[in-house]
Amino acid sequence: MQHRFNKSAAPSSAEFDYVIIGAGSAGSAIAYRLGEDKSISIALIEYGGSDAGPFIQMPAALSYPMNMRLYDWGYRAVAEPALDGRSLVCPRGKVIGGSSSINGMIYVRGHAGDYDHWQAQGASGGSYADILPYFKKMETALDGAAGMGRCILPAASNPTHCITPLCAPPDRQDMPLPPIIMASARRGLARQI
Repeated sequence: MQHRFNKSAAPSSAEFDYVIIGAGSAGSAIAYRLGEDKSISIALIEYGGSDAGPFIQMPAALSYPMNMRLYDWGYRAVAEPALDGRSLVCPRGKVIGGSSSINGMIYVRGHAGDYDHWQAQGASGGSYADILPYFKKMETALDGAAGMGRCILPAASNPTHCITPLCAPPDRQDMPLPPIIMASARRGLARQI
């Protein structure tokens, strides 16, 4: 697949078999899969630029891209009465990779019940049991055993680079982290002690 960052690379009269608007996670994945068929032409259109900047590539800089007009659209939610009228920031990526490029490398499977609900609503093959093997293909346990149902350090061959949140040591159960982890586990985030 050829990547072009020149916004005027294609003439305005060009014709393509497929036009994909947005080179975020979904748009990029669709373009990649379609690109496996060399007989078709694809235009992948992205307003933002390259994700090769140091603020995106360096994990320690995770908050910078979310606050830079170069990488973020600058959206805000409507004022929320339950938040005393405050309006929350809603970072949305304006860059190759979209919001996945500015999300601080956060990975969450999602709640199993959501997948099951989508299946019940007609998404055939979309239950958690159906999707789980694909999550496990991306994840490897710290001891190297694949598909342990937890997201920790992956093997070099796996695309998901993730770690499990650290738990408080047994002698420090007064720390706020364990209740946060327990609440997250109830919502689908894997837990390991």
